[in-house]
Amino acid sequence: MRIQRLLLFFVLFFLTAFSNLNAAAAADDCGSSTDFIRSSCNSTLYPDICFTSLSRYANAVQQNPGQLARVAISVTLSKVHRVASYVSNLTRDADYSADTRAVSAIHDCFTNLDDAVDQIRGSLKQMRQIGAAGAGSFLFQMSNVQTWMSAALTDEETCTDGFQDVGDCKVKTQVCDRVSNVKKFTSNALALVNSYANKGMP
Repeated sequence: MRIQRLLLFFVLFFLTAFSNLNAAAAADDCGSSTDFIRSSCNSTLYPDICFTSLSRYANAVQQNPGQLARVAISVTLSKVHRVASYVSNLTRDADYSADTRAVSAIHDCFTNLDDAVDQIRGSLKQMRQIGAAGAGSFLFQMSNVQTWMSAALTDEETCTDGFQDVGDCKVKTQVCDRVSNVKKFTSNALALVNSYANKGMP
């Protein structure tokens, strides 16, 4: 009976020790991944926004610059799509506005954001095909992503530029604030894409 208790004790002891080691290893991996994201975000124009928005994906990113770029594009797509939907709703109300400049700016902005969503979605699709057979060379694929993400950023800037001749009003402030915010996400994603492309390997 005593031997059985001793055996049970040792089994429980080793299981606990093994579990603790695994937990410690997992914590170290997560910490390393988080540090990788933080250091990568330092190359962007908005490092705090970059780290805050991407650090929650540390387990998925690990220390993979390609995966980090993909996650950044995915997060950006979600942000821009949400703002595009918001502006789309405004276009219906704007049709009843007496301010023709504001109406025109809102409609143009929606067109620009809709284009940006398409560009970012295309970028994400291309990133997911990196390394796939018949998908083209790494540099060719990354060139596409860089071009499309740059175009998306230009579309967003065009949206806010369109409100320059619109007088100060609530709608102008709301739209420009939202679009200015997503421009930061797009800029950060593009910076991470450029960093990944410069490494020259999938």
